[in-house]
Amino acid sequence: MPTDQITRCADLILQSKNTVVLTGAGISTNAGIPDFRGPQGLYTSRLYDAEKIFDISYFFKDPKPFYEFAFDFIALESKINPTPTHHALAALEGMGKVKAVITQNIDGLHQKAGSHKILDMHGNFLTSHCLRCRKAYDYQELRSMVLQHVIPHCSCRGIIKPDIVFFGEDVKYYHQCLELAQSADLFFVIGTSCAVYPAASLPQFVPGKIIIINNTKVDLNMYNVALEVESDIDVFFNELMKALKSK
Repeated sequence: MPTDQITRCADLILQSKNTVVLTGAGISTNAGIPDFRGPQGLYTSRLYDAEKIFDISYFFKDPKPFYEFAFDFIALESKINPTPTHHALAALEGMGKVKAVITQNIDGLHQKAGSHKILDMHGNFLTSHCLRCRKAYDYQELRSMVLQHVIPHCSCRGIIKPDIVFFGEDVKYYHQCLELAQSADLFFVIGTSCAVYPAASLPQFVPGKIIIINNTKVDLNMYNVALEVESDIDVFFNELMKALKSK
């Protein structure tokens, strides 16, 4: 790991008064959650048909493909823990150096790591609701039903849907995320290829410096990219936190 990149990143964090972070699936792959567009991603491997499982119109017609995916995803939950990067971002928030984390992920690992100001643009599995009567369900209630290999239904016989964003639905918190991007003097892009909109549009509104950290190249050609690191994300953040502690 080049020490000049570590030093440069640490200095930018210490100089910043308003740091905002955008994260994608790449931050969670070391936790054991497959990403979507990487070499072994869910879309690339075709393990699941994204056009069926994440399309809201298809869900209304047949929720079974989604819940087959949800069974595998939820079964992972008891086995996975936040990565060093999740913990580092929570620590940086605790130090007053990260104002908010904007995430495209639905895995809840930022919450597990202890981050508090989280904007889940694509929602998460932590809450669900009945599509008929709107009754709310917590994660444990949904988990119990999904792990029985049944399509979750409410007592009113309506289908229960996790509060994640499907294709065809509006993302959550977009205006708050936009305001955060517009006010950031330092903006991290971590573990995302910036291919999914509208989250991918946020960097273009950042007036401050941008730092990109990903294990593959990210095509984000902007004048204010101050640092681009192509590396294992956890290795980088482990070294970064050491550098910050020594300053």
